[in-house]
Amino acid sequence: MTVPLDETDKTLDAAHAFDINGPKARLCATEAGGLEIVHQSTLLQIGVYALVAPEPDHQRVNTADELYIVLDGRGWLEVDGERLELREGNAVFVPAGADHRFSAYENLSVLAILARRPG
Repeated sequence: MTVPLDETDKTLDAAHAFDINGPKARLCATEAGGLEIVHQSTLLQIGVYALVAPEPDHQRVNTADELYIVLDGRGWLEVDGERLELREGNAVFVPAGADHRFSAYENLSVLAILARRPG
């Protein structure tokens, strides 16, 4: 059963599958890595983010919550002065407005899930 999120938005996004291995392979094959959006809907944006040393992380503070799921590699995520170790199979939540940067990585790829606000 599908229920609208609120009375102002009666349209829900359609279910669909998307690939993450293709974007991950393309991004990891470059010298700079990068971000490729693999899904965008009313409430979510999902991207594959590959970080390849020595290219620096180009993160910015977001106005929405984020979740990073490590697909491959190792590294650290610094969030408002706290340093969190990352390795394959780990996930980390970053609250909206938190200053954060990936660091000390060689080849790190993550699935980046960003909450979006309707409207």
